[in-house]
Amino acid sequence: MPARWFTLDEANALIPRLEMLMERLQRTVRMARGAASEAAPEPAARATVDVLRVRQDPGPYVSEIERIVGEIESLGCEFKDAALGLVDFPAMVEGRPALLCWQYGEKSLGFWHAQDEGFAGRRALASGRTPSLQ
Repeated sequence: MPARWFTLDEANALIPRLEMLMERLQRTVRMARGAASEAAPEPAARATVDVLRVRQDPGPYVSEIERIVGEIESLGCEFKDAALGLVDFPAMVEGRPALLCWQYGEKSLGFWHAQDEGFAGRRALASGRTPSLQ
């Protein structure tokens, strides 16, 4: 049982904050990947000690990623995926528990899916219907 159920209006009110957090999260993930690839051994494989000497410590990136995900989840949302920028909001749709589904870049919530379906099961919200706790 989720700690919180969202109405469509409540979830949409969080989109500006989520946009900022998701942009920071994706940037941090890119920086972490860039740092890891810079230290990758060349085809004439370096000694392990040489790789470890030039590799950046991933700790600050990991800590920042964990902090941002924690902030997203502290809003009552369910963080799903950094690469796609997915966040779900527990809600009642058509009288049953479901998840309002937001993807980074969408200016408002327009999709939902059943709790056991995930992103592949996204369906458009029917116009004129407001998912809410029932």
